[in-house]
Amino acid sequence: MSLHGATPFARHDHAGCIASALAAADARCAAQKVQLTPVRRRTLEILLEAHEALGAYDVLSRLDADGFGSKPPVAYRALSFLVEQGLAHRIERLNAFVACAHAGASHDPAFLICRGCGTVAEAETVPGGALTRAADAAGFRIEQTVIEVEGLCPACQKEDDA
Repeated sequence: MSLHGATPFARHDHAGCIASALAAADARCAAQKVQLTPVRRRTLEILLEAHEALGAYDVLSRLDADGFGSKPPVAYRALSFLVEQGLAHRIERLNAFVACAHAGASHDPAFLICRGCGTVAEAETVPGGALTRAADAAGFRIEQTVIEVEGLCPACQKEDDA
């Protein structure tokens, strides 16, 4: 498993991180000939700003505050679009969503979820790793892998040790 690029557990240029991800989203949507409407774009921005998994109602309250409406389908449709386009992931364990760290790339994500602060980092499983070898040995063909791991980020470990 490996972490790529800036991780939310480390200091990084957050504004640059968001701008880069939005530019990649614009390019991906243009290439796929789908529209990143204002509500979809704002939903992605909300996820990018958070660096933590957000529930649909958390997203909806932010969309409502920004004038996009307060009806649940507004958030659910935008989140569904982002997941379908590979711009966001649904974290099953938390029943929440995060922006994709590798938007548009074919990958099998693993999510490192801090139980202290709620920050979520996306890592990538290694092709040919232990899970792949176990599946191969069982004659099983993996089509999709999503791993969710709960623990403590470096900052919360320091607090926990204090």
